[in-house]
Amino acid sequence: MTVLYRSRAVLAALWGGLLLCVAFVTAPSAFAVLERAQAGLLVGRVFALEANISLAAALLLMVIERRLRRDVVGPAFTADFLLPAGALFCTVAGYVALQPMMAAAKAGQGSLSFMALHVISFGFYGLKTLLVLALAWRASKVM
Repeated sequence: MTVLYRSRAVLAALWGGLLLCVAFVTAPSAFAVLERAQAGLLVGRVFALEANISLAAALLLMVIERRLRRDVVGPAFTADFLLPAGALFCTVAGYVALQPMMAAAKAGQGSLSFMALHVISFGFYGLKTLLVLALAWRASKVM
């Protein structure tokens, strides 16, 4: 069991670090040194990779939590389960659902502008980051 607690803490910390690095290092750096169109393509690719990693990390953390709580009598859905579940929701809503809408908005289609969709996506990413950092903090307390 100790291995699962440590694995959960390490995975949550690495995931949180990835989210912070993408938000505060990768995206701003790309727009600082590349032309806007090239930076947009690079950042779009980075966010696609981050979304796939986030989906995998959320699912793995939820499975770890279910395994840790398998033999414990108590609530089925703890904060340690709901935090990665919320991050999973933010990933699906903020990337998987909004990306096609953002592409359509760039082409002049859809009811919302690209900037409005970008703000919504930014909100989901920020909430996901907070959820993952809260999970990492909680997981570090258990070790």
